[in-house]
Amino acid sequence: MTGTRPNTRVGVYVDVANLTRNGGYGMRYEVLREFACRGNAEPVRLNAYVSFDADRAEVDGIYREAQYGFYSLLRDFGYKVIQKNVKWYTDEAGNRFGKANADLDLAVDALLQSENIDRVLLATGDGDFVQVVRALQNKGCRVEVMAFENVSNDLRREADLYMSGYLIPHLLPTATGRGGPVWGEIGSRVRGMCYNHTGKGYGFLRYLKQVSPELWKIDPRQPESPYDSVFFHNSQLPSEVRPEDLPSRSMIFEFELSKAEGRENGVQAVGMQLLSPRRRSGLSAPSSSVVVGAGNSAPAPAGSVPVNAASPASPAPTPEQTGPLGAPGAPSALSPEVKA
Repeated sequence: MTGTRPNTRVGVYVDVANLTRNGGYGMRYEVLREFACRGNAEPVRLNAYVSFDADRAEVDGIYREAQYGFYSLLRDFGYKVIQKNVKWYTDEAGNRFGKANADLDLAVDALLQSENIDRVLLATGDGDFVQVVRALQNKGCRVEVMAFENVSNDLRREADLYMSGYLIPHLLPTATGRGGPVWGEIGSRVRGMCYNHTGKGYGFLRYLKQVSPELWKIDPRQPESPYDSVFFHNSQLPSEVRPEDLPSRSMIFEFELSKAEGRENGVQAVGMQLLSPRRRSGLSAPSSSVVVGAGNSAPAPAGSVPVNAASPASPAPTPEQTGPLGAPGAPSALSPEVKA
């Protein structure tokens, strides 16, 4: 009996609130789907777990329409939206706070649906899912984890593959201007890690050129490797990074690809910025406050739930922030963030 091997069956489970408040502001969900389904894999499940403040939606039309617009966009990309309503409580000091933890829903769904899935992508950095990863692996699934900031080390170690979302081409917008060169071209800005530093004033960065089934081929010299390497001078390092700190797998840089002077077909990294870990204050929404919308750098006043919908100060979306038909690629910023 002969036959062709069926496509790999994939299940994607996205903890939207966790990603949004931990570096994933503006993430493009269609790109996440493409990454999860690399190698012509078949998406069996695409689940996005969101939090919704029904009380607020009754009185705040802007919030309500922003949320519904975001959910509709997720559905356009093929995701099933699992909504968890915010429940409000009052502590002993009289402060009102909300909870909308979808962890249990995500874990149960992943385990129940794993019978028909070969590969699972968990889009979260929450260490509470370590046991879920083990259970899925025991069921025969390959489990991958994708997240940005504040990722549990135990979760990284337990996964069959951990990929920082910063490194996936086009998943998050870069500082490349509207209409500028695309990821990987001279003049574009990409993200990568320093894998080698000579101690002689220069080193080398590795970045992912394109999403590929061959992610394990991290040496750019290997045939069909999806990675490339680029040279940099210490003078291009950001001020908060010392040469003696390198190489490092924990630091992710954003940099511009530029022609190297005096080297035929040579490329060098210029304008390097430390993207992760975020060492400067104000770059992440505080996890201790009750917040609806990412990007709030100050704790919310007691009893209030600020929204961070597009404001007059917000920059215009770049091509990397817009999806098909110009739909915003960053509506995830409008999804509620609440204390777990």
